[in-house]
Amino acid sequence: MTISLKDKYYNYDSVHQLALRIQAVDPTFAVDDFVRAVVDETWEDLALKARMHQISLKLGNYLPADYGKALGILDQVLTSYPAGYSNLFLMCLPDFVEVYGQAEEHWDLSMAALERYTPFSTSEFAVRPFIIQHELRMMEQMSIWAKHDNEHVRRLASEGCRPRLPWGQALVSFKKDPTPVLAILEQLKADPSLYVRKSVANNLNDISKDHPELVAKIAADWYGNNQHTDWIVKHGCRTLLKKSHRKVLSIFGFGDADCLTVEDFALAADSIIDGEDLIFSFQVKAKETTKLRLEYGVDFVKANGTRNRKIFQIAETTLKAGEKRAFTKKRSFAKINTRKHYPGTHSLTLIMNGVEQGTLDFEVLGTS
Repeated sequence: MTISLKDKYYNYDSVHQLALRIQAVDPTFAVDDFVRAVVDETWEDLALKARMHQISLKLGNYLPADYGKALGILDQVLTSYPAGYSNLFLMCLPDFVEVYGQAEEHWDLSMAALERYTPFSTSEFAVRPFIIQHELRMMEQMSIWAKHDNEHVRRLASEGCRPRLPWGQALVSFKKDPTPVLAILEQLKADPSLYVRKSVANNLNDISKDHPELVAKIAADWYGNNQHTDWIVKHGCRTLLKKSHRKVLSIFGFGDADCLTVEDFALAADSIIDGEDLIFSFQVKAKETTKLRLEYGVDFVKANGTRNRKIFQIAETTLKAGEKRAFTKKRSFAKINTRKHYPGTHSLTLIMNGVEQGTLDFEVLGTS
């Protein structure tokens, strides 16, 4: 049985261990009372972030009422962890800052705490209410963090201002106008840390969903000058590539598919039982040397009978003039938590350099 993330990181033992670490710093801390208050009758039904939030709320009840003194205790608790320690559980500490540290008189204390805490987990969620309430001031802080020596803090500068951060509050103003975000990404576009570069790319991909032409222009301006930046651009344009954006495809050398032909596109079977693999094959022939991006789309049947397409990449390669290459691919229809397969007529579409090359229907018959 697979254990959920909330049970893996936010459980009785992790809460109890935190309480003991706090007591080691502050002997007056009521360990048993705190644990009972956190792991109460609602605990089992709480989602991951709700459990995190419950911990931070109860910390406010059992730590000193003076915000600065409470942070001082939490700072000492963190020194009890080994160097380089990072754990999702410790997101409750930045959340404590979010809950209790937004008052004007706490600004400097809160900014310093978010910076200190992010290497131990991440402060990417906790910074967002500060951005929403004090956008200009907070983005100036993010710009300072973008120059920090620590990669975790530099990543926070990018990850914290993603317009569409998963699990995080949407930054509506940045979805409308990402200009303040772009100023941060510009500073980090050649960062030596892959950890940071992934965040920059994900941020750029977020922006592309609302401003595709803007990101296409940025990609054209950035690409070809630095290998780190090139990686960011490619990963950050993944949604636009899946949407067959012609300008973006051309940036990476994927031209028209006119000199390419597809032969023998076929399914191994016209129907499968839910849980089996869908296997298909085809050949591609090039009249002249061409850079090739191969994808396929599956139009999945939804619960209401409509269909929704998902795009999957097969390969990126180069075919020489006159070369013919065979491909065989399988798509798993195994049961997974993120997608339920419904019986009905699905379809498979082959896509080559952004151009559809043919569609085949198949039946999903349900479980065996």
